[in-house]
Amino acid sequence: MKEFAEALLATWNVPSHIHAFVSLRKGGYSQGCFAGLNLASHVGDNKKDVERNRKLLIRQFALPKDPAWLNQTHSTNIIELPSSPTQLQTEADGVWTRLNNEVCAVMTADCLPVFFYHRLDNKIAVSHAGWRGLVNGIIEKTIIQMTSTPEHLDVWLGPAIGAKAFEVGEEVKAAFCDLDDQSKDHFKFVKEVEGKKHYLADIYQLARTRLYNSGVRSISGGDFCTVSEPTRFFSYRRDGETGRMASLIWMSEQEQ
Repeated sequence: MKEFAEALLATWNVPSHIHAFVSLRKGGYSQGCFAGLNLASHVGDNKKDVERNRKLLIRQFALPKDPAWLNQTHSTNIIELPSSPTQLQTEADGVWTRLNNEVCAVMTADCLPVFFYHRLDNKIAVSHAGWRGLVNGIIEKTIIQMTSTPEHLDVWLGPAIGAKAFEVGEEVKAAFCDLDDQSKDHFKFVKEVEGKKHYLADIYQLARTRLYNSGVRSISGGDFCTVSEPTRFFSYRRDGETGRMASLIWMSEQEQ
């Protein structure tokens, strides 16, 4: 049990009143397979440990208020903050706001957290993009809710499963390639198992393709692998039963 928390700061060219980071595994109170700063209450961890981890996160990183924790189900539903408790209990995998001090958050352990900032409208968002979310349009739906001018968005891709670790079947490749032919370049054949082809998928490139096709040109990040760094990141693909990291973004008052 460690009374500290560590985080990976987003590295993108945005103003100083935008605060964005991903919590790391080190520190916190959780034990066993959840050891570290597990922030998810739905994975079987001790509820009291999770609550202590969340309070530690808020205290150490001076969050202006509690994050809006979503009920994530690999959907493409996006909510706007502030939201009612009822809205937060419904399925949602993305959240955005135009208001200061509203903390947008998603949790991941291999899926891709996608951070958004709109330079002109001063809006922010973060979305949870696994392969199902990507292929069903979580990125496009986040953008549509935020703005009609995606060319003014800055995007940062947080830590997710890397291209050397994300093995998928033919059905995943087909789901993407049926939508756009560009996606075939982001799958690499690796082996055949019982007559079925397996591929390594590059979730970062798949996300970049969706962003670019939506009109976004300023895209940063995408050079991590949650599977390959067990002391730094939780990974469902690597460990099965495990914790979750949080990706958080909020705005403070702009300096005049």
